[in-house]
Amino acid sequence: MLTSISGRSVIVTGASKGIGKGIARVFANQGAKVLVVARTASDAEACAAEIGNGASAFASDVADWDSAQAMAAAAVKQNGGIDILCANAGVYPQTNIADMDPSEWDLVMGTNLKGNFLSVKACLPHLKKSDQGRVILTSSITGPVTGFPGWSHYGASKSGQLGFMRTACIELAKDNITMNAVLPGNIITEGLEGLGDDYLKTMAASIPLKKLGVVEDIGNAALFLASKEANYITGQTIIVDGGQILPESLEALE
Repeated sequence: MLTSISGRSVIVTGASKGIGKGIARVFANQGAKVLVVARTASDAEACAAEIGNGASAFASDVADWDSAQAMAAAAVKQNGGIDILCANAGVYPQTNIADMDPSEWDLVMGTNLKGNFLSVKACLPHLKKSDQGRVILTSSITGPVTGFPGWSHYGASKSGQLGFMRTACIELAKDNITMNAVLPGNIITEGLEGLGDDYLKTMAASIPLKKLGVVEDIGNAALFLASKEANYITGQTIIVDGGQILPESLEALE
């Protein structure tokens, strides 16, 4: 049983749908004061209303420094400080290198990588004041471990997050702030469901547990990393993929 996280101030970026909404829901259900952050106010407000449990909403583009600072200020104003940052915001257009406009590369890097940096930087003065400062990044198995056609920019950004983390966690350690990352595999979200049942079945067949994950699986991993019990864990990654990266080939699963 983890020590209660009730009353802790939590920011979840990219929280209006998918994994971000799952993370926000898990923390809110545990009594945390969650600030749901999305690019558009209406999306953030709809998610906060759906989650309930006192969740509030704020619109922010994490790739913009002024907007990231405003996000941190809103959390402090509404929830009395910042204890936990779940830097989850990310975009993942699928385009092969030959067809990719350089602006698309910049968009992915700006949101997924620069957005992590700016979110941490904006929240850092307030995390320093917490007795349980935590940063949890949502990375991916794509990039750090695996590859997939059309996601060269996405994979590079997710690998970059881990490079950023391994130095940032050393800098943050002096203020007793930990920083870790969750690497999801195939998780059922709105985007994945849109690929159809055949795709989902094919993907499930390549996973040792024979099923895709749900967003709460990532939320629960983030909850552990944010807990007092994870006080001595920093600069580490947790892969949450049902064992997807383990088989050498599909024959290994037969």
